Amino acid sequence: MLEHLELFFKSIFIDNMVFAVFLGMCSYLAVSKKVATAVGLGAAVIFVLAVTVPLNWLLDQYLLRDGALAWLGPEYADYNLGFLSFILFIATIATMVQLVEIVVEKFSPSLYNSLGIFLPLIAVNCAILGGSLFMQARDIPSLGLALNYGISSGIGWFLAILAIAAIREKIRYSNVPPPLRGLGITFIITGLMGIGFQSFGGMLTGDNEPPEDTTPTTVEETEGKERIEEGIEDDEKAVSYNDVINE
Repeated sequence: MLEHLELFFKSIFIDNMVFAVFLGMCSYLAVSKKVATAVGLGAAVIFVLAVTVPLNWLLDQYLLRDGALAWLGPEYADYNLGFLSFILFIATIATMVQLVEIVVEKFSPSLYNSLGIFLPLIAVNCAILGGSLFMQARDIPSLGLALNYGISSGIGWFLAILAIAAIREKIRYSNVPPPLRGLGITFIITGLMGIGFQSFGGMLTGDNEPPEDTTPTTVEETEGKERIEEGIEDDEKAVSYNDVINE
């Protein structure tokens, strides 16, 4: 359970797709002018990551990695289909994005029109492909953790685009210097938000190393430690004696 919580919070705040590795910046900048549009695209990204990362985990475990085909028989144990990772990952992502596009067009035509070309472009969004590739590189051990990583990575991207959209809506009425209007102030705000998100790294850090064992292991070390302790006691006695004389 602790492993799931650590992965969840780390993927949202510390390893955020936008603020830590700067993936998905094209749609992050282009579709973040209105909160309503940002919420729709962010929800679509969460869904796509939540579905594609576990599916690609299954593909990686039982088809792509070295020795993954051993379940077909011992004669297939030496096969390595890792060179097909990009093709199969992108095919899985494109299938899910097409499904999302059909659903959004059916139930929310206004959102479909506002998202425009960026909805089908989720299929080639580097944040979506990055989720599957990071899952593969980190060698996530179970399907549950892969699902957790997909959902939490999507939530992190959703929070990033939602926050910048809310700020950009308010900043229209601010007196921004002319050279910084538009993308200039947006990049500055993004950098500051990235610093803020990185500060959450202290939540998962701590002294996990066991305390150093200072117990003497040899006779010489034991005698040396006793002499040091005796010397400290003599110094303390001398200090207390001097205090009495001074009084």
